[in-house]
Amino acid sequence: MIAHIKGEIAEKFENSVIVDVNGVGYEIAITALDYDSVVVGETQKFYTHHAVRENGEDLYGFSSLAAKKLFELLISVNGVGPKAGMAILSLAAPEDVRNAIANADVKFISKASGVGKKSAERVIVDLRDKVGLPSHVGATEIFVPSGTKIENDEALDALIALGFPLKEATEALEKVDKNLSTEERIREALKQK
Repeated sequence: MIAHIKGEIAEKFENSVIVDVNGVGYEIAITALDYDSVVVGETQKFYTHHAVRENGEDLYGFSSLAAKKLFELLISVNGVGPKAGMAILSLAAPEDVRNAIANADVKFISKASGVGKKSAERVIVDLRDKVGLPSHVGATEIFVPSGTKIENDEALDALIALGFPLKEATEALEKVDKNLSTEERIREALKQK
């Protein structure tokens, strides 16, 4: 299993990039939001999901560990494959997608390419209890200006790397002041467990 890849962005396509790691190019499918933020020639790290199928292997890359874990939850839903999971994560930042699932926002999830109302409802029913509490109530807005760098929550990524499930990590951080440094937020979240 390939957990992450770090290297220079050699080429950029519509839904993927080629990352050059010491002369070996890895083609990685990425979300629309990550696509807008990567620049050819810059070094980038992607947390990857390595999908092995009967007729091939694919790498799906994410700029944050939280996005990768949310993707893995999405593809665990019956009828939601990697393509639909990437489409859902391309709607907005991972936290906004997680929040939409927690708020049972079927309209938001069904805006993803190839995801209908029934699939969106299935995603919400299967994952609502697994993604944690909503960070805010109400419909999720879909507006991310092109070229905007999505801020990743390093504290959330760190807790997930320590082995916390996405739901528990999210719930622990909701009780911690967001103005604290990343290290202080992690310490405070760990005290709650």
